[in-house]
Amino acid sequence: MKLQFFGHPFSSYTQKVLIALWRDETPFEYRILDPEHPENGEELIRHSPLGQFPLLIDDGVALFESTPIIEHLQACHPGPNCWIPDGAPGRRARFLDRFFDLHVMNEMQAIVGDALRPESSRDQYGVTRSRERLRLAYGWLEHQLGDEWAVGDTFTLADCAAAPSLFYADWVEPIATSAPKLGAYRARLLADPVVARAVDEGRKYRPLFPLGAPERD
Repeated sequence: MKLQFFGHPFSSYTQKVLIALWRDETPFEYRILDPEHPENGEELIRHSPLGQFPLLIDDGVALFESTPIIEHLQACHPGPNCWIPDGAPGRRARFLDRFFDLHVMNEMQAIVGDALRPESSRDQYGVTRSRERLRLAYGWLEHQLGDEWAVGDTFTLADCAAAPSLFYADWVEPIATSAPKLGAYRARLLADPVVARAVDEGRKYRPLFPLGAPERD
């Protein structure tokens, strides 16, 4: 039975999993979550109690949360890429995956989410704190990355997480010139053909970005 994947092209966590699926050329049915396909949203709710996506259904088994989905793909539908290598590189990939998700992606989403609130409900303190935490994360990452990808010269789970998180985070809190290695890493990620495909498929949704999407990417 073909894998079914539920997500939205402009979603950072959707893009994270799409990068792994497309890099491995894994066959799957892409069930886009938008008003034009209400049946996909209805099916999502049947499997994901909080309506979380991305969601993967594999032979009736549903998985949500992007990292477990990629782990499942490596275990049950392996391709040419090893997302979590053995030994120390694998542990490093898992660690950086968590860092990108929790300390870059989530802080970026907090800022974007605040912009979607009614003005009377906005949290300026929270936004300021998230911006400060993003700058701290950028400074830490500047001294943690490999020379090509996050963990050496192999594209891993950590890079799947890094690509969408840095892509959007730089929109809301630009990476400073004091972090040139991180800025070059972001540019390298966006030049990767599969990452570029994920970015391009979300391009038509940019008017929905509440803070305004920059012209530079």
